[in-house]
Amino acid sequence: MNRRSTDQPSAPTAPRAPRRAHPVLALTLTALIGTLCSGAAVAKDPERLRLRALAATCAQCHGTEGQAVEGQAMVRLAGLPENYILTQLMAFRSGQRPATIMHQITKGYSPEQLESLAKFFSSHK
Repeated sequence: MNRRSTDQPSAPTAPRAPRRAHPVLALTLTALIGTLCSGAAVAKDPERLRLRALAATCAQCHGTEGQAVEGQAMVRLAGLPENYILTQLMAFRSGQRPATIMHQITKGYSPEQLESLAKFFSSHK
């Protein structure tokens, strides 16, 4: 029989290195923490939160906060003069400016909401 005696010392084992977090998990957690921290600041200002939510409806075509991708057909709204944006939105709404879809979209907003959107996008660069 090849029984190992319990009296014999066992071979030393190397200490295990601490496990590293998976890079994707680390990035996800970092982004989540950043979002929660910035969300807390936004939540303290309900008007800012309302404006961000209103402007988010434009992101599909015009990019996040109006920063459309360069070279694409959609207009970059960020940084345009507030009066210009509002004039164009009102022209879409009234039908003075032809469009494929903007005339329908702008009719879903009140003039006050369109003013808020113009102010929001003009304040971003």
